[in-house]
Amino acid sequence: MRVEFTADLWAHGDEPGSWHFVTLPPDLSDDLRDHAGPRPGFGSIRVSVQVGETSWRTSLFPEGRGGCLVLPVKKAVRRAEGLEAGDPCAVTVELEA
Repeated sequence: MRVEFTADLWAHGDEPGSWHFVTLPPDLSDDLRDHAGPRPGFGSIRVSVQVGETSWRTSLFPEGRGGCLVLPVKKAVRRAEGLEAGDPCAVTVELEA
């Protein structure tokens, strides 16, 4: 399954080097959970991601019990794509087998 969306990049905290994330829309979060099936642990889902010209493998994580999924966007990606907290981020996510 492959989905595309745009959402604002946000920082978890105000400290330099804070983790940055993009929150997936509720409908896409539900669709990805349904297609991924049951997952061990705390519900992370392995995915391939593309933002701009940068692609990488990571996991989506539940924002909270039953909440939307969030995508961590590492510093190397933010630098390569010139992204800062508050910027809109066009994302393509594909489930890993």
